[in-house]
Amino acid sequence: MTTATATIETFDVREKILATGQRIMGGKGFSAVGLNEVLASAGVPKGSFYHYFASKEAFGEAMLEAYFQDYLADMDRTLRQAGGTAAERLEHYFQAWEHNQSFEDCQGKCLAVKLGAEVSDLSEAMRASMKRGTAGIVTHLSQAIEAGMADGSLSVDDPASDVAQSLYQLWLGASVMVKIVRNVEPFHKAMVTTRQILHLPA
Repeated sequence: MTTATATIETFDVREKILATGQRIMGGKGFSAVGLNEVLASAGVPKGSFYHYFASKEAFGEAMLEAYFQDYLADMDRTLRQAGGTAAERLEHYFQAWEHNQSFEDCQGKCLAVKLGAEVSDLSEAMRASMKRGTAGIVTHLSQAIEAGMADGSLSVDDPASDVAQSLYQLWLGASVMVKIVRNVEPFHKAMVTTRQILHLPA
């Protein structure tokens, strides 16, 4: 086996463990899932785990970093796609949020919602990773709002960064309420409020 092949295989195994952990922990939470469950589902021997991660906490931190990297890449594709106004792209982003972060099995796509409070209390490293990731989301939203102000498709009463923070917190709270009430009405109300904040037609 060449060095290049070994490197690729190492990367693939690591990514498989991370993706499997994201999917399972996105449904059950971090503490409720043992490493044995993740590794069995990924088809990776337990002894191999510590070749890639020093501990479950280190694994959790890496999982969050990978999650937010993918999430922000998806945001870029949605908010910077050609065609339409910036306001329309923002609406598409929040519509995708509702679709991906429903009260049903989100297949690891709602990791920030599922793990936010839990891991922030468990681990400073994971809390810091969560903080960096959510700050990146807010920055992307702020840039999209500024683009909407520039193309005239929306307007706001406060600085774009403040509005972006408020919108993210609004939708994060709506995601939690959706899990509590087991229907998507909180998302519908969040969209109404979002349109009001951005001065969009009802």
